[in-house]
Amino acid sequence: MTGNDYVTEADRELEETYEAPMSLAAYVDRIFENPTIASHASKYLLEAIEAAGTRAVVEEGEEKERYRFFDDPYNDGEHAILGNTEVLNGFVDDLRSIASGRAKDEKIIWFEGPTATGKSELKRCLVNGLREYSKTPEGRRYTVEWNVTTAESGERGLSYGTDSSATDDQHWYESPVQVHPLSVFPEDVRERILADLNDELDDHVPVRVDAELDPFSREAYNFLEERYRREGEDALFSAITDDDHLRVKNYVVDVGQGVGVLHSEDDGPPKERLVGSWMHGMLQELDSRGRKNPQAFSYDGVLSQGNSALTIVEDAAQHADLLQKLLNVPDEQSVKLDKGIGMDVDSQMLIISNPDLEAQLNQHSDRNGMDPLKALKRRLDKHQFGYLTNLSLESELIRRELTNETSVWEAESYDELEERIREPVTVTIKDQDEAARTQEFAPHAIEAAALYAVVTRLDEENLPNGLDLVDKALIFDQGYLQEGDTRQEKDEFDFDGEAHDGEHGIPVTYTRDTLAELLQTELDRHHAELPVEDVVMPRDVLNTMAEGLADAPVFSAGERSEFENRIVPVKNYIFDQQESDVIEAIMHDKRVDEETVAEYVEHVYAWETEEPLYNDRGERVEPDPLKMKLFEIEHLGRFSESDYESNLPRERVQNFRREKVITSLNRHAWEHRDEDFSVEDVDLTAIPVIKSVLESHDWDDVRRTFEDFDPRQWDDPPSETETATVKENTIDTMVTLFDYSEASAELTSRHVMGQVSYRWD
Repeated sequence: MTGNDYVTEADRELEETYEAPMSLAAYVDRIFENPTIASHASKYLLEAIEAAGTRAVVEEGEEKERYRFFDDPYNDGEHAILGNTEVLNGFVDDLRSIASGRAKDEKIIWFEGPTATGKSELKRCLVNGLREYSKTPEGRRYTVEWNVTTAESGERGLSYGTDSSATDDQHWYESPVQVHPLSVFPEDVRERILADLNDELDDHVPVRVDAELDPFSREAYNFLEERYRREGEDALFSAITDDDHLRVKNYVVDVGQGVGVLHSEDDGPPKERLVGSWMHGMLQELDSRGRKNPQAFSYDGVLSQGNSALTIVEDAAQHADLLQKLLNVPDEQSVKLDKGIGMDVDSQMLIISNPDLEAQLNQHSDRNGMDPLKALKRRLDKHQFGYLTNLSLESELIRRELTNETSVWEAESYDELEERIREPVTVTIKDQDEAARTQEFAPHAIEAAALYAVVTRLDEENLPNGLDLVDKALIFDQGYLQEGDTRQEKDEFDFDGEAHDGEHGIPVTYTRDTLAELLQTELDRHHAELPVEDVVMPRDVLNTMAEGLADAPVFSAGERSEFENRIVPVKNYIFDQQESDVIEAIMHDKRVDEETVAEYVEHVYAWETEEPLYNDRGERVEPDPLKMKLFEIEHLGRFSESDYESNLPRERVQNFRREKVITSLNRHAWEHRDEDFSVEDVDLTAIPVIKSVLESHDWDDVRRTFEDFDPRQWDDPPSETETATVKENTIDTMVTLFDYSEASAELTSRHVMGQVSYRWD
């Protein structure tokens, strides 16, 4: 593309975003065609969230519907809020109640949580989402602009100063607080419009517009009304809202226009932070006839900017004094610029804080009924953000912190997520000589960091017997626990008691800083041919995270001790993953082909159900007991000759076939009961015991397959030995199929073989 092509593309985008101003009557016609454009603030925010749709996720072991809006879809996921889906769904439920005027419309929504839990991302996600939604036809936002210079030639116009050479367009002044166009109508007419609109609206949340004109617009309206009344105009409202004086224009919602954000560093008196301040130079210039003229007000406070959509108080503990001033705004829907000048406000209020705000709010709680903050606390509707307790989400978050990846992970099955969790990460850094160098986090390194962080956040008080915290983490992420060919769903476990999962633990900022430090640390290992010093292994990550706890000021002594004690099961689990990779790479060319497995499954199904079985020529045949026996002994490794009478299975084998194979087939048939069930259509990996045959091996398989293999020779195997051949093929398979570099494959396989050597004999 040329530079002109990019400019043309930008022209096209703006052309689709903005439209020509329209008359007030045309706007009323438009809202009956598309009622969403007239929505009040809370309904508008709700519609923006719902417009992005939903998707299914698994969090804390349970499937939930998640609003895609919180994945920051309009911004390629850059500020997606990972996890906390249940909290966000609760927020949307509250919005629905507020928007419909049911019970909670006096509430101020409060998001609280420790650092690095996604609260700042929430702010950015809301701003991004509202901005992009307002560019769509359904999400258009409108306000009014005024021109009073046309009322009488030579008369001072409504302006911040005058310019005698100004063109007509320069005499148009937009409402500084995005006032709703229907506010121009007298109240009784406005109510009739809304009643007719809501009668046609197929929505349980009606459109409500209770706000009167803002002071700036009211000044223009009163000026025009007085002028035309003196002239004896009969159609007074028509004259005031004539196209020469009033027009409706759309705008893009953004910070400062429809979204007000009060940052922690913003200062000034409460009223200035809330609504703005008087511009004293303008007060002297404008003829106010003995009173303050609203045209001389800045309207740059958080409520003024957030009128019509959203008001956010960020790091609210820094603005605790302001919260009491906000106390009556939601239910009264008005604030004052000055003693005699009020302004109606239609904005969804939301405050964000760390847990320190709660301490401030509870400082007088021991005074019971005399607590001066009681009324404020009653109006705050708290939603608690917590640390992520899903391994996949924490892995995704850590990768975001280390790379520029922003896309949100979505997967059809957990197998896809598993692949992403274990993936390596490469990062390019500069060394002391300013030379670029590529560092690799080996497969399972990010997984190790994520799993350890998650395990520190889980509550062990409600841990069912027989499970450790790694098991709990896996159940939370997958929704089930797989041990061999046995699969248990979450609801089969008894997680009784009040859980405090995600309330404390290692924050992602600590993990990020630890990993960044590892990238700059010279690792004490060398290889004659491979750059092993540029590979960060899972054990490097876990050791460094545990060692750094002692010097990290964010942890108490009790937390350090608790977190240090939780690292061993994580190390064991990650080693098991590495060991599995090495075994599968060794045995890759020796895997049982799917045709052999499928034939076994078909014969077992026919044996149990007496369903007909046909050979390649279409001839009906009986299930072959010898084929089933050989498969069960040689490939499954479950049984021996003593478990059969000749080729016929004894009770132990019969129970295995029924419980492990037939039960899974029946489950598959039930799940696909609307289709014509056929055993040939079954995904063999859906049967846990068969999945283990297709995808899993153990060291006994290695011994049986490679009789002369010796893991003690792995580091430097003698040439022309079976060990040398196995190693060469294993490293090649790990690189080609399992995402290892040659260096990380060498280090991982050495680590695994070092442990296996002790128990080989």
